[in-house]
Amino acid sequence: MSQLSFFSAESTPPEASDLAGLLAAQGQAVISAAGARISVVVDAQWRAHAVADVIEASGFDAEITRTDEGRPLVRTEPVPDLKSVASDWVRGAVKAVPSGWVPAPRALRAWVVASGRQEADGTRFILGLDPHAPDTHPVLAQSLMRAGIAPTIVGAHSSSPALRITGRRRLGRLIENIGEAPAGALAAAGWPVLV
Repeated sequence: MSQLSFFSAESTPPEASDLAGLLAAQGQAVISAAGARISVVVDAQWRAHAVADVIEASGFDAEITRTDEGRPLVRTEPVPDLKSVASDWVRGAVKAVPSGWVPAPRALRAWVVASGRQEADGTRFILGLDPHAPDTHPVLAQSLMRAGIAPTIVGAHSSSPALRITGRRRLGRLIENIGEAPAGALAAAGWPVLV
């Protein structure tokens, strides 16, 4: 049994800014007159349900649907309360990381839920990045470093760019921050474990 950290996702109150973790991954924000909507396309149904849980814990309704290609899509309704989060992450029509952003435990959990995966050998964990926003990759690496988890950018010029976290100390810090795995995550190697 692991000990709960005072700074883990389970010990901090949910808030709208937690959804920034979805934007650190492949999530998108759209701002309209009605407010802002945050959405993310994921690769598995367990992720869709876990993302919906993150959204609902933050105080918003979540809708799970499918893209035209059949992939799970999870989104909020356009609401005024998400306008500040979305505005922080959008510069014109381009995704941009807010200056000095450090992922809080719940935002880090949202990022892992949306795009995290254990690599085959079990000693490294990957946090997916948005392939359509390459300028965010080095900034997100710095953001994660400020959270005490030093990553390496991998696949920068591929369709699956990511931040790789290697080493027991770094993986332990990540696990301490994000809390318990959602249903289906461990079986799908979508949650970090120490081996």
